[in-house]
Amino acid sequence: MADHLPAVQLIKPQWSAPEHIKAFSTTRGGGRSLGPYKGLNLGTHVNDADSAVTQNRALLAEYLALTADLCWLSQTHSTTLLKLEQQTASEVEADASWTILKKQPCIVMTADCLPILITDKQGSFVSAVHAGWRGLCDGIIEKSIHSICTELNINSTELLVWLGPCIGRSAFQVGDEVRAEFMAQNTLAESAFTADKDRWLADLQLLAKQRLAPLNVAEISASEHCTFTEPELFYSYRRDGITGRMASLIWID
Repeated sequence: MADHLPAVQLIKPQWSAPEHIKAFSTTRGGGRSLGPYKGLNLGTHVNDADSAVTQNRALLAEYLALTADLCWLSQTHSTTLLKLEQQTASEVEADASWTILKKQPCIVMTADCLPILITDKQGSFVSAVHAGWRGLCDGIIEKSIHSICTELNINSTELLVWLGPCIGRSAFQVGDEVRAEFMAQNTLAESAFTADKDRWLADLQLLAKQRLAPLNVAEISASEHCTFTEPELFYSYRRDGITGRMASLIWID
């Protein structure tokens, strides 16, 4: 459940990450944005007032007592993973980031897509992944995990994964072409699609779990929130079109 906070309303993963791993998803609760962006809009690319977004980002950083600058990504539904170093610039085109640096958050923005937060049992690294259907289909989860595990020489069986709030399986309507692309990659994907007249309802979290299954990660936890059906808590691009963005972030304390 969301923690009710005076200025910022956050969702905290229910998972078994080590104590020094901090992770949250924001909601639209709190913040300075107005109109269709009302609340804590963190996206600069959605035509909200720049001053409001700047205040919202500062409010989030202050509330969480973050000492390092947030490295915001320019997300393009790619499978690009960025390693965060001391001098990594913001707005690099990527849809996932990871780091071993303490106090350096990895952060992704969503408004229906699936945010994924990852660490290992030791809390030796953190990663945040932005997974819409395109990124999921193209393998952003597998590519990110393979790259991280290879560089750190760890096994994927050590990993803890949290699937954050996204559009739910009762609301995410897609066409035949989306289902066909997933099934071309993995025939098990058929179970993640439910017929809905001449279209399909897709289960993003199940599709992610199917991609994680061969990696035998230690734990997969998932939020039960649906961004589409909870307008008081979440922005939803599918629901509203013109809207803001939430963020999911994770760091080593």
